Amino acid sequence: MNSEFDFIVRNGNLVQQSGVFKLDMGIRDGCITAIEPRLEGGGCPEVDAAGMTVMPGGIDVHVHLNEPGMGHWEGFRTGSASLAAGGTTTYADMPLNGRPPTVTAKTLHHKIELAEGNSAVDYALWGGLMPGYLDRLDELAGAGAIGFKAFMSSPGMTGEDDFREVDDQTLLLGMEAIARLGGILALHAENEEMVSALAEEARQAGRTGAYDYSASRPVEAEVEAVKRALTYAKQTGCRLHFVHMSSVEALAVITAAKRQGMDVTSEVCTHHLILTEDDLAVIGPAAKCAPPLRNQAEIDGLWEALVRGEIDMIASDHSPCPTELKASENFFEAWGGVSGAQHRMELMIDEAYLKRGIPLSKVAELLSGAPADRFGLSERKGRLAAGQDADFVFIDLEHSYRVERAELLYLHPHSPFIGRGIDCKVMATYCRGNLVYAAGSGVPEGREGFFLSASIPKTGEKKVFG
Repeated sequence: MNSEFDFIVRNGNLVQQSGVFKLDMGIRDGCITAIEPRLEGGGCPEVDAAGMTVMPGGIDVHVHLNEPGMGHWEGFRTGSASLAAGGTTTYADMPLNGRPPTVTAKTLHHKIELAEGNSAVDYALWGGLMPGYLDRLDELAGAGAIGFKAFMSSPGMTGEDDFREVDDQTLLLGMEAIARLGGILALHAENEEMVSALAEEARQAGRTGAYDYSASRPVEAEVEAVKRALTYAKQTGCRLHFVHMSSVEALAVITAAKRQGMDVTSEVCTHHLILTEDDLAVIGPAAKCAPPLRNQAEIDGLWEALVRGEIDMIASDHSPCPTELKASENFFEAWGGVSGAQHRMELMIDEAYLKRGIPLSKVAELLSGAPADRFGLSERKGRLAAGQDADFVFIDLEHSYRVERAELLYLHPHSPFIGRGIDCKVMATYCRGNLVYAAGSGVPEGREGFFLSASIPKTGEKKVFG
């Protein structure tokens, strides 16, 4: 065969930054090499995408796959399969809840070894900022960590060597070091003193239901932590990324900081845009998370902020656990984490585009383009354009279905979205030109996901972060 392409994607409705267009896409050596209204293939294989909406491969910068040591909660093999089925072609794995957590270069390299041959899609790795490991930030950056993650409230793990929250001194000194490295710090922003005191008060009074749990983690706890972190960032010059923002007030504080010229971004998770604390009471602990689900007024406000451009990206915060850890009727005892990686793209297309009329180009930026830009992946990831990796997803906007437990690819098949109707479906996912998921046949056995080092971009020229 004499062709400039390995294969051509024909007749798809490609979602690009400027709109949606019916175009052909030529793929060679895992990259998009041409996008035109009509490509001449020279006899190369063709994939007919007629009737399909072709989205850029999703980038989920907030997932917990829990290896090493905690793969019985979720590992690279099952976690990455669920991501592929959901249209995600690149993910960034958080430094917890592995044992040990990713706070040294040795553990980061061990994670890469564990993911090799098991990850269905490409991946990056976060390093951790926690007390006692300030002197390891440089080595994590050198090992290719995409950034650093810190908790301002307890992460919930109880082992002596588990990941734990930062005190103010560690946070400030960590920000100074990360700023020197040119890195970025992702923060779980809740005031630990406030939420732990409220939780203990509720437990002592026997108030352990869904609404009691939500009330123990109020908006004020999120807002205070955001303000404190921004104060330290202003002192140090550290770039910040606030994960899973759940309140309009906290987002407004971040937006004000941006207008003052601070280098800060935010993400909102799918569940915080869709589910309320009333849903938590009905669904049960499968919907428990921190920060907690809020009321409908907060959800409406988050959507308004998204339309105004005040939300930078959407993540899943996929935080799985064995199903029995979700079984307690005491909401303070149940594990706090939502399994949501498999439906992030479908839910966002359904809720944002189909229900609210937000353009698909905007949805693609939230799911793919903006995360690529923020975390130094945009030379090869995030958009459908010549020169980018051939990461793309076929979406059928006419296919409605209901989420069923039997279809979940998580190691432990629970999700707050079971039973929910979705009016679109991922039909196929390609990562670097390889088919990594097809509706009806699933994820192939061969796993060729590639580690994306933050210090080695596509050009091969050494740089530090983004």
